[in-house]
Amino acid sequence: MKNSLYPPIDPYSAGFLDVDNIHTLYWEQCGNPDGVPILFLHGGPGGGISDILRRFFDPDHYRIILFDQRGSGRSQPFASLENNTRSHLVEDIEKLRNHFNISKWHVFGGSWGSTLALSYAVKYPERVQSLILRGIFLLESSEIDWFLYGIRTIFPEAWERFSSYVDHDKDLLNAYYSRLTSQDHDKAVEAGIEWSLYESSCSSLLPSRKDITHKSKTNEEAALSIARIEAHYFKYEIIAPENSLLTQIDKLRAIPTSIIQGRYDVICPIKTAYELHKAWPEADYIIVPDGGHSSLDFQISKRLIETTNAMKAV
Repeated sequence: MKNSLYPPIDPYSAGFLDVDNIHTLYWEQCGNPDGVPILFLHGGPGGGISDILRRFFDPDHYRIILFDQRGSGRSQPFASLENNTRSHLVEDIEKLRNHFNISKWHVFGGSWGSTLALSYAVKYPERVQSLILRGIFLLESSEIDWFLYGIRTIFPEAWERFSSYVDHDKDLLNAYYSRLTSQDHDKAVEAGIEWSLYESSCSSLLPSRKDITHKSKTNEEAALSIARIEAHYFKYEIIAPENSLLTQIDKLRAIPTSIIQGRYDVICPIKTAYELHKAWPEADYIIVPDGGHSSLDFQISKRLIETTNAMKAV
């Protein structure tokens, strides 16, 4: 089925921003330099950006800004866990806004990007023109447990491979974390591939299963980055119930917001989006009945583009 994305575009500008004495972030701008600013927040954490992610937005209307978060993509140092927390990333977004001299922007984020978008909006609500959130993830312990263990009820084959790599009886998170942070680069990459294969195999409603293999250096590094940084956040950055983003929705009620959720999203099950909807009934709540987790599932991408077009009026 042909996707509904806008045609491919190239950045009209790109560069790097030093955000502290360790990290330098890669950024790019596409579309209309005089257009309405919209910020894309990638998933993972650790996922990085790619060319196709520019294509959710009308390039005649929007000034499209994308960046690789700490340790991701072309940002440096690669796969670094030092000074890499949710709070750091929130401040990085604000530094980017100041760097571009933008007073207010739309913020678009899916999966981990939804966590980061919500976290930024809670801290800087006056800087957010609208929120477009997909595949809601709140970085809470129940969601991590689902990812590590619960998915086996839906994708037992993928989970069997994922868990067998370390040992079914071990704590999967700590077992993977020790390998992903190993000084033995080959061992770390191998663990990253297994973690990423598991996640990618469960992401789409109809998985195409593009295998990550040792044959591609680019794929190896991308797998290591997303797996290493995800494991780091799952181990050290879980949000406690008393600090849940759901308890801070009062700060966001005035922001026009759309929540887009695939009914059959296995990575970020609909339960979390439903809890967000109940806490925030003012936000549009769009269930995609034939959608999974991936933003590139046809019906998900279609709803996302409809929403970015609707936000032109905000």
